[in-house]
Amino acid sequence: MSDLKDNKLFKALKNKGTNLESEMSFFDHLDALRGHLVRSAIAIIVITGFVFAYYDWIFANIIMGPSNEDFWTYRTMCNVGNALGRNFCFSKFNISLINTEMAGQFTLQINSSLMIGLTLGVPYLLWEIWRFIKPALLEKERKAAGGFVFYTSILFFIGVLFGYYVITPMSLHFLATYTVSSRIQNLFDIDSYISSVATLTIASGLVFELPMLIYVLATVGIMTPKFMRESRRYAIVIILIIAAVVTPTPDMLTMTIVSIPLFILYEASIFVAAGVERSRNKKHDQLMAS
Repeated sequence: MSDLKDNKLFKALKNKGTNLESEMSFFDHLDALRGHLVRSAIAIIVITGFVFAYYDWIFANIIMGPSNEDFWTYRTMCNVGNALGRNFCFSKFNISLINTEMAGQFTLQINSSLMIGLTLGVPYLLWEIWRFIKPALLEKERKAAGGFVFYTSILFFIGVLFGYYVITPMSLHFLATYTVSSRIQNLFDIDSYISSVATLTIASGLVFELPMLIYVLATVGIMTPKFMRESRRYAIVIILIIAAVVTPTPDMLTMTIVSIPLFILYEASIFVAAGVERSRNKKHDQLMAS
């Protein structure tokens, strides 16, 4: 019997059983993940179908909204300027769009509907991801990360709204009215317009996830509030560069409007990192006391 246990073949069969159990566990998790992804895909397809069905109204009022002279941002800036005795009104502009492909308008409707569906489906997608990783967490970890879906979704949509109502209209107005020569007429391809609006809007939503990113980095010990406070001067420079890139307008007013929320996000991220550090120190003191 002892010789049997020492036999290489017996050991290989024993290890094979262990590996098979691990592989089955892995495939079980993979099957569970597939279920979450399938449900997320169905939800996004449903939202996309709804957008596709009401595309005429969505295209005229939402997609083309920032190109209209009576857009909320332009009217608000003008009213604020009048109240302060300053001229913040935007000059009138007209964006002429063209389509250069045979199936361009059809693919435009499909692609933009899918893009809006993905954007609106972010909360449900995050919720399905949370449901997948939740069983692997301890009770304390579940409580600590309980608001992950809510806060991530809120920050994302606040960023999307900021990008749509602030960054996008200011950038479009500048680019649409900028001319090198009066002999050159601005005719924009519809794909270029949609790409610009989507990029500025969604990128803003991702930037507003900075506090959640800092929370994760602080939790694993990569980011500390001390480091962020000491790096504040460099962060200010980076924020101003980001504001200059996402808003091609040369005036300081636009850069200031874009920079202020980014400064607030950075300070909020320091507060988040400090909270994580206090929680970690408290747990460490309790462990040492016991």
